[in-house]
Amino acid sequence: MGLTFYKYQGTGNDFVMIDNRKNVFDKSNLRLIHELCDRKFGIGADGLILIENIDGLDFNMIYFNADGSQSFCGNGSRCAVSFASYLGIIGTKAQFLAIDGEHEAWVNEKGEVSLKMHDVEDIEKGNDYYYINTGSPHYIIEVRDVDEVNVLELGRKVRNSNRFKDEGTNVNFVHYRSNGLDIRTYERGVEDETLSCGTGVTAAALSWADATKSIAGKVTVNTKGGTLHVAYKRNDLGNFNDIWLIGPAEMVFKGELLI
Repeated sequence: MGLTFYKYQGTGNDFVMIDNRKNVFDKSNLRLIHELCDRKFGIGADGLILIENIDGLDFNMIYFNADGSQSFCGNGSRCAVSFASYLGIIGTKAQFLAIDGEHEAWVNEKGEVSLKMHDVEDIEKGNDYYYINTGSPHYIIEVRDVDEVNVLELGRKVRNSNRFKDEGTNVNFVHYRSNGLDIRTYERGVEDETLSCGTGVTAAALSWADATKSIAGKVTVNTKGGTLHVAYKRNDLGNFNDIWLIGPAEMVFKGELLI
């Protein structure tokens, strides 16, 4: 059977996208998902995304990590919105469902996608780390220079530590600047460094806001794959709301796979 797929990327975080509104793809076949994401024997991607119909909203986004596990993905969501626009499902505004609940998003004339994230109430701050859940869990470590960090080695060490070995965590290494930060991320599910991670960028931006005691603003975050922005506000209780992840989402190519 021939299966049409699309390859998308958001600041280097790349995804296999499939229009599954007619149920052409068996999402219970986790082995196939892993094979399609394999960079040597498949299409190659950090994850696979299905766009499906759902009552009352524009679409349902089903996201799988490269290993077949599921989680929320910020950059994947932005790419899904761009894909939905390409398919004619939406115009400039989207209301869709992801694994962590409903989201809204906007697409501007340049193709840049702004994704509204869920409010963040709980921030764990240690002596040398932050731990923040922005739809996916993120452990954040401040370093002097992100380019000098062995992300694979140190990321795996934290991800497989006694605290996180069962459910896992993403691990972010950040360098704070006066107006933003640099970041590199080890992603669970991919079990490797990715060029960008939307939920990680969001979590790191909120850690920057907490560290600088900022109440509202827009943070510039430099990833290995490009630049993203995170806008936010903070209320009197210290909780973050009106959080937006903003950046490019682009189609790379379209293809057909025999399965």
